[in-house]
Amino acid sequence: MDWGDVIRLANQGNLTPPRRVEKSREEWRELLGEEQFFVTRQAGTERPFSSEMCSLFQPGRYACSNCSTELFDSATKFESGTGWPSFSEPVADDVVAYHRDGSHGMVRIEATCNVCDAHLGHVFPDGPEPSGLRFCINALSLEKIAD
Repeated sequence: MDWGDVIRLANQGNLTPPRRVEKSREEWRELLGEEQFFVTRQAGTERPFSSEMCSLFQPGRYACSNCSTELFDSATKFESGTGWPSFSEPVADDVVAYHRDGSHGMVRIEATCNVCDAHLGHVFPDGPEPSGLRFCINALSLEKIAD
C-alpha cells in the first residue's frame, strides 16, 4: 500500500473489514476511560509526547484499544519525532480505514479502525520506504500485545 492507495480508498470507499464490532455511544462510554473515549470515539488528539508508547520498540503487535483488532506490528514502528507512535504500514490492508478530514483548516487523511470505527490518528505521505507512509497514531487508540 502506498499514498495513492490511501487516497483512492479515502475517496472511493474502504475495504471490507475482517469483522465488525458495533456498540452504542453509551456502551463505548461505559467501556472506555474519559480520555480514551475522547480520542477514539470523538476524534480527539492526545498531547504529543504524553505516552511512553512513543519510545517503546520491543517486538510485538499493537491492537485497537477499543476492539482488540491487531493493527500494527512493531517491525513497522519508527521514531518520527512527532510525539505520537508512528508506523509505516498496518498488519493487513483491511484493518485500517481512511477518511478525508477537513477539520482545523487543513485537509488530512484520518485513519480509523475498520472493525469498530475508533479514531486512530492520521496518515501522511512522509514516512520511510518501502511504503512512504507515516501512520501517526494516538497511543490511547492502541494496546501493546505480545507476538
